[in-house]
Amino acid sequence: MILSSGMVIVRRENDAWKYLVLRAYKNWDFPKGVVEALEEPLETALREVKEETGITDLRLRWGSVFMESAPYKGSKGIKTARYYLAETTESQVVFSINPEIGMPEHHEYRWLTSEELLNLASPRLKSVIEWAGKLVNGNDFQSA
Repeated sequence: MILSSGMVIVRRENDAWKYLVLRAYKNWDFPKGVVEALEEPLETALREVKEETGITDLRLRWGSVFMESAPYKGSKGIKTARYYLAETTESQVVFSINPEIGMPEHHEYRWLTSEELLNLASPRLKSVIEWAGKLVNGNDFQSA
């Protein structure tokens, strides 16, 4: 199984938590990528955030806890994605050119509330969103 590692990124906006989500074609997901040889999954998550969004201001406010998605079919086989949770003050996302494909990997980004995100996300991400929501809001998180 292939392990991807990424980051659920949140920021406060008008007394609400907003979550960063990226779109590649029709798929919405958090910044993530395959864990490379000799790389720790948290290192991968931090690297992928910088490469895919340009965001460098990340605070691991909840430590190095993570949640893994259920296995899913990726372009190179069966994958699972490990997500960490970080807070940022940055709101601007800058898509960089991926040298392997000659263009950005993503087409759009949005900062959404957890409720908006739950309505947009694929089923495999719903448990990750709920996990992140419980951490950022304490145990009072209610899914839509």
